[in-house]
Amino acid sequence: MEGAAGGQAWHHQAMALPIAPPIAPMLAKLQEEIPTGEGWLYEPKWDGFRALVWRDGSSIEILSRDGRDLVRYFPELPAVFLEKLPRRCVVDGEVILAGSSGLDFDGLQMRIHPARSRVEMLASKTPASFIAFDLLAVATRDLMQRPFSERRAKLEDGLGEEARFTKNGNAEITALKGQTKVLLTPQTGNVDAARSWFKEFEAVGLDGLIAKRAEGPYVPGKRVMVKIKHQRTADCVVGGYRLSKAGDGIGSLLLGVYDDGGELQYVGHTSSFKAPERRALLKQLRALEGGPSFGAGRAPGGPSRWAGMRDSSWVSVKPELVCEVSFDYMQGHRFRHAATFIRWRTDKKPKECRFDQFSRPPRR
Repeated sequence: MEGAAGGQAWHHQAMALPIAPPIAPMLAKLQEEIPTGEGWLYEPKWDGFRALVWRDGSSIEILSRDGRDLVRYFPELPAVFLEKLPRRCVVDGEVILAGSSGLDFDGLQMRIHPARSRVEMLASKTPASFIAFDLLAVATRDLMQRPFSERRAKLEDGLGEEARFTKNGNAEITALKGQTKVLLTPQTGNVDAARSWFKEFEAVGLDGLIAKRAEGPYVPGKRVMVKIKHQRTADCVVGGYRLSKAGDGIGSLLLGVYDDGGELQYVGHTSSFKAPERRALLKQLRALEGGPSFGAGRAPGGPSRWAGMRDSSWVSVKPELVCEVSFDYMQGHRFRHAATFIRWRTDKKPKECRFDQFSRPPRR
């Protein structure tokens, strides 16, 4: 098979690595303050698609956090993995796309397209890169139970000096535009340096910080890391909508997350859309009407003494769309005020939107 960027041949075949795909990536829990004290290591939080990479000789596999085959959408990556990664390894990292002013998440989402010809065109015009931040296996060794500090050291050795960022990180990120590279995420054990990164890297679109325990093993699917973001955000499922006053568009999207029992629980709404977006959203949601959504969990309320006689009826939709919103804080089991829409998350499954993404999951 040919890589779209550069034409280097690579082969996807059976692998003999100590860790077989797929596995769930290790996750992080949102926290307001940067954790301090002995044993914490800090890294920038990248804004891209989480990806696990398997390499066994000339065979490459790239899977998203939901198990999607990313080779299909990023055909330029296998060639650079064959050149830069250890010959036999499993690496955790982030697929990113750099634009003129920093990371371009919207451009990254455009790569998830059904037409191969369009994907290959975008791979040529707007190539992606890969930021490596953990090593799960190398050669015949499964490293997941080894301390993170040891895994990091082996990752540094495997990628070499040329994969490191210099002190001018912002300039290096914007310089990635039009290139495909494998880079090692910066790391520090100094909390003051981490605080500096938290401010510095925001200018080029990074989300905040990730804090990891130096002695920690790799725990697939568990929120054992800590993430500190520039704003409180949550990934929510659209479970319904209310019409606008004019009736020709949506007034608000009704948002939910799943509890431990697998029930979608209403947590609030977002209405931060312009008039053309409201009309377009209504057309999109019409096709999903009638789904169970909040049927077995907390649902949006009807008229209240605060709303007076204002129409509070809502339309249920199939819980298929995921969006990221920002919010001020949680009061009990829901957002205290209306959330602000940030973007759609086509890379996440609805069932991944759970209460455990908050630092203190509300009680039922």
